[in-house]
Amino acid sequence: MSYDVIVIGSGPGGYVCAIKAAQLGMKVAVVEKRATYGGTCLNIGCIPSKALLHASEVFHHAAHGMADLGVEVGAPTLNLSKMMAHKDATVKSNVEGVSFLFKKNKIDGIQGTGKILGAGKVEVTNDKGEVQVLETKNIVIATGSDVAGIPGVNVDIDEKIIVSSTGGIALDKVPGKMIVVGGGVIGLELGSVWSRLGAKVTVVEYLDTILGGMDGEVSKQFQRILAKQGIEFNLGAKVTGVEKSGEGAKVTFEPVKGGEAQTLDADVVLVATGRKPYTAGLGLEESGVALDNRGRVEIDGHYRTNVAGIYAIGDVVKGPMLAHKAEDEGVALAEILAGQHGHVNYDVIPGVVYTQPEVASVGKTEEELKAAGVAYKVGKFPFTANGRARAMQAMDGFVKVLADKDTDRVLGVHIIGLGAGEMIHEAAVLMEFGGSSEDLGRTCHAHPTMSEAVKEAALATFFKPLHM
Repeated sequence: MSYDVIVIGSGPGGYVCAIKAAQLGMKVAVVEKRATYGGTCLNIGCIPSKALLHASEVFHHAAHGMADLGVEVGAPTLNLSKMMAHKDATVKSNVEGVSFLFKKNKIDGIQGTGKILGAGKVEVTNDKGEVQVLETKNIVIATGSDVAGIPGVNVDIDEKIIVSSTGGIALDKVPGKMIVVGGGVIGLELGSVWSRLGAKVTVVEYLDTILGGMDGEVSKQFQRILAKQGIEFNLGAKVTGVEKSGEGAKVTFEPVKGGEAQTLDADVVLVATGRKPYTAGLGLEESGVALDNRGRVEIDGHYRTNVAGIYAIGDVVKGPMLAHKAEDEGVALAEILAGQHGHVNYDVIPGVVYTQPEVASVGKTEEELKAAGVAYKVGKFPFTANGRARAMQAMDGFVKVLADKDTDRVLGVHIIGLGAGEMIHEAAVLMEFGGSSEDLGRTCHAHPTMSEAVKEAALATFFKPLHM
């Protein structure tokens, strides 16, 4: 059978691209090597980790946050297998949802490993070794990313003692001690899960700050908050070895700036040092598809590779490895293939860390504006001065707004706080329309809400806050 579009990979970028293309009248097939759709995100990434984050937050709140509110329930008991069952049920529901959407939109889902034979031809090998060749006008590479490991260090990840994020969401007991290698989003989220459930968590990070490219002020305050929660940090530390030791493992690291090496023992080591594009076995070299120096598929401004009729989106190409970025690229590409003018505004892609409190940002950081020589102004407002936050015992964090000094156009917004991942979107909408801090500050916000802190930070940017 011949198709208008064959998408290789059914993660957020791939399945959304397929649905949009089908909605626009194209005949679409999706090739997926897993037994279920949804890619890393739905199966072993975003969705299961959020289920565990929520469940562990509820457990921790029952143990430590309810008595002060007059709710006395005694010490909660952890049923880890039931918590994992909730995670698995959440995953099952989501992947079945994608399958339903494929049927609804008349998309052919083809189980097997895809390989590009050249423009217009995709070979699919199923788990029985049976091979078929599909023909299509357009091929979309949406194969996502894989665990990166530690550069220069040979690590035997067994997903039991030394684990990646895959094993980090499936432990059968709470470790006494956990070492997290990497102070990025994945490491801090999963580290938070196991810390709340009772593990002693230590983060070892190569950089001098956590969360890499996040706003520096946000990073510092967030580290202080996590430290109060009991997570320890070794920053500016280069890991030189991770190996099993007895029934656990040990991690050896040394100061990046020079000094003596240290070794820490742990029951579980979580390697969370980022992800790399997944291109293995795709036949890219044979079909002539070019990769850049970081192993990503090279594309132009319309997601075209150097081979006519072959496109790529999501984690396998440049840009932040975020599910929603991949989704937007999938929609834009489907529109381009339909003769429309698909577009993604890469200056307005939110990022969220789903810890408690959450961290969310959109647009430029203060460090980026300084490096670019942009004249800017800053407005901040703490949740300690927000009535709803006080009522909910959620006073950690603040809102920070960055705007152009001359035009007042908002260039970036950064939030630490309860529900930051939801609040960030009013900033994203404002920035999508080129709005100013005054526009945001003069927009009526319901009282009492956490979002009033966003308004107050905007007021502080163009004039003065009212409640501080």
